[in-house]
Amino acid sequence: MSVTGHPTIVPVVLCGGTGSRLWPLSREGFPKQFWPLLSRNSMLQDTVNRARGTAFASPLVVCNEAHRFLVAEQLRDAGIAEPRIVLEPVARNSAPAIAAAALLAHEADPQALLWLMAADAAIADTDALHAALSKAAAAARAGRIVAFGMKPTAPETGYGYIEAGAPLSGLDGVSAIASFVEKPDLATARTYLEDGRHLWNSGMFVATAATLIAELEQLAPEVLAAVRAAVQGATRDLDFVRLDATSFAGAPDISIDYAVMEKTGQSAVVPASLGWSDVGSWAALWEVAPKDEAGNVAQGKVELYDARNCYVRSEGMLTGVVGLKDAVIVVTDDAVLAMHRDRAQDVKKLLEQLKANGHKEATEHRRMYRPWGHYEGLIKGDRFQVKKISVKPGAKLSLQKHFHRAEHWVVVAGTAIVERDAERIMLRENESIYLPLGCVHRMENPGMIPLTLIEVQSGSYLGEDDIVRFEDTYGRA
Repeated sequence: MSVTGHPTIVPVVLCGGTGSRLWPLSREGFPKQFWPLLSRNSMLQDTVNRARGTAFASPLVVCNEAHRFLVAEQLRDAGIAEPRIVLEPVARNSAPAIAAAALLAHEADPQALLWLMAADAAIADTDALHAALSKAAAAARAGRIVAFGMKPTAPETGYGYIEAGAPLSGLDGVSAIASFVEKPDLATARTYLEDGRHLWNSGMFVATAATLIAELEQLAPEVLAAVRAAVQGATRDLDFVRLDATSFAGAPDISIDYAVMEKTGQSAVVPASLGWSDVGSWAALWEVAPKDEAGNVAQGKVELYDARNCYVRSEGMLTGVVGLKDAVIVVTDDAVLAMHRDRAQDVKKLLEQLKANGHKEATEHRRMYRPWGHYEGLIKGDRFQVKKISVKPGAKLSLQKHFHRAEHWVVVAGTAIVERDAERIMLRENESIYLPLGCVHRMENPGMIPLTLIEVQSGSYLGEDDIVRFEDTYGRA
């Protein structure tokens, strides 16, 4: 996209969601925006890739502090140069996140043009997106806060709607907003589909930093005050901007729709057909994914017999389906979801039940990601457990010790340098080392390929919180 003669557009990507209706794939520890749901790239990578070219600055990404290294790694893998990653110490919905982005952009340029978007939406037609963005940018430079309204293709009850008003004079393809409408019932959604005035609220907006700050000052001053204090108290750490935790926690938990868009006199909407979906459920993912001649979506190691209009995904285990229609089956290494496609919205209720009953699978995957790589549990028994650990080239774990467990490391691929008290030992494939309880130790991958090892822990307590860190490359306590 090229916007000759106009200010550079700053993509602002909101990356704090948990994607709870896409359980068991999406979980708090590794939400849907980090998964490759529709292409080889993750949804975050697909999102930032839509903002490539001379018209765009490097993205500003607002994310949960717990996901900071996932975000940084995925942006690096996508070839994004010098992104700014803003860390939310607590979740406070979209209005505080957008306020932080606007204040930070305003420091460099009060008239910076911000394109605000979620990290986890699907858009099929990038050319149409950029055409709509050009119209929105023109209106934003005139002082508007512009929403992207998606022309509905079905009577969708899972989306909010925007009612378009009269066209705005001098702004091609841009209309006033007559009203915002909550998620309707099916009968109402059918009337919206027919009347041509109602559009799906995509959650994408374009505005200048100055306009956003002015409207927040007038309409949500308590949000702006708390976030301004959080930005003023922010610290810079590696690629990250750490907002002050106490100040940010004082911001109201409120969306930008409620805080600003439903109250402002500066709102506008660009109607567009982009092949957009929020991919908020397995049914929505079935809608946008390529299908076979029987209407099935099959991903992974899946075999179907006499199945129709099903979504079946396996993350490794062979999954066979016979004679089902309109079903969703999702298989991970530690959980299985099976349901009728019409019940896709109820996954969130199931997840609440899983949490209430103490199932750790509700929020955690067996594979746990860390800034140096990842680990996954293989076997757990009485006073022992076995893990597989992968360390990225050039990465190292923290210098640490444990009070309740000893560890035995066996290298199965790559090379490791191990610090054990005063020793520094190199291990190659099929070599091992014993780390007695209480010893100070660290592992590093000095090589050019990932380091893989098997860790056997033994002791009276094997929790991840049995750790004392003396030194850490990644600033963890």
